[in-house]
Amino acid sequence: MKDISTIQFHTGSKEELLPGYTPEFPYIASHVVLGGLRRFVPWHWHRAVELFYIREGSLLYQTPNYRKVFEKGSCGLVYSNVLHTTALPEGERTCDHVVHIFDPSLIGGMPGGRIEKKYIMPLLAGGRTELAAVPQENVALQEKIRESFALSEDTYGYEIRLRGLLADIWLDFAALSDGQPQGKTAQQRNDDKIKSMMIYIREHYAETVRVSDLAHAAFISERECYRVFQEYLHTSPAEYLQEYRLQTACGMLERTTEPVTLVAAACGLGSSSYFGKVFREKYGVTPQEYRHKWQDCDISGQI
Repeated sequence: MKDISTIQFHTGSKEELLPGYTPEFPYIASHVVLGGLRRFVPWHWHRAVELFYIREGSLLYQTPNYRKVFEKGSCGLVYSNVLHTTALPEGERTCDHVVHIFDPSLIGGMPGGRIEKKYIMPLLAGGRTELAAVPQENVALQEKIRESFALSEDTYGYEIRLRGLLADIWLDFAALSDGQPQGKTAQQRNDDKIKSMMIYIREHYAETVRVSDLAHAAFISERECYRVFQEYLHTSPAEYLQEYRLQTACGMLERTTEPVTLVAAACGLGSSSYFGKVFREKYGVTPQEYRHKWQDCDISGQI
């Protein structure tokens, strides 16, 4: 199980990059701890579905049309290509959770086959289900999910046993799908718009980025650009851009020894004095203090 601290992206599609995820067995298990200065995971998406279990604390999961705080012991599933973000709820100090990330083909088998058509695609197409929560009273499904995370990689037949558990869990989610939050046909078009603009920001964040540039990237008007950002990400284009630059700067401070001046320039945040000002407003510490705290973090990766 991999410890996850930062999000990286593919250079082509700009989906989340999933280290260790391979076509021969499209699955990884991740252990994520949020706390200290790292209180959220930014908006992202991936073709793989995301099955999670909250071990300690509580966590807010948010999609364009759904928002829910998952408490300790609760579970849920984020479906393919769904924009989502996670964050610690107000007043929560830390959250420890584990995640299965797997391509639907792992349990669906041959593309176009009976299993995919009958059991996989109904949840991934049409109504555009975004996120499903396991009801608190569904103790049996909660136990299956806990069992799937407890399965040891050293177990003989691990891959087959895991696939069987995930397939069984998937069937239970299929039974829950009626009444779950679903988008509309227009949402699929808006998904493409917001992803196109997010991709543009990820490719040009170090440069001057105007609203007109984002609108052009998605083939929409500037007014539509503002509307889509507010409706989907609940923020403005400028605020999202600033947030993305600061997140990128955090990654550079954690992983490199580059001077703060170079980090600021590389992330499109101007002078070191301006960078220091907006960084402190956001995180309550200076960039140098953040770097020192990161270097002194404990083995769990929490700072």
